[in-house]
Amino acid sequence: MTGAALAGGMSGKLSVKGSDQDVSGGTVSADVVTADSNGWLVVHRTDKAMKPGPVVAYAPLRKGMNHDVSAILTEPVKSGEMLMLMLHGEAGGMKTGIFEYTLGAKEDGPIKVNGKLVMDVITAK
Repeated sequence: MTGAALAGGMSGKLSVKGSDQDVSGGTVSADVVTADSNGWLVVHRTDKAMKPGPVVAYAPLRKGMNHDVSAILTEPVKSGEMLMLMLHGEAGGMKTGIFEYTLGAKEDGPIKVNGKLVMDVITAK
């Protein structure tokens, strides 16, 4: 497990914190996500290069601190695969409350602080 990216390095700032976990039940969870507005926890496939890949799950977030945020996987994830839990916004889409992001799109896109993604990487067990 890697450390969570903390914007500003203080609690209460934008952050995503996850733990390595069993995903065989078809879900993946973040321990805590702190958002400055309503948005999304988005789960991307990733690898040792640490670049976000295809989206395999997402869940809505409310402004503030969100605990034990669970997202339903849209495709199988095998034990040992790395997943990037990332904070995405709700801005730019056509409909509020509908996740509209695809890789590279601006709608409901990733939140960055000082040019860095707000995310954590976990390993599926």
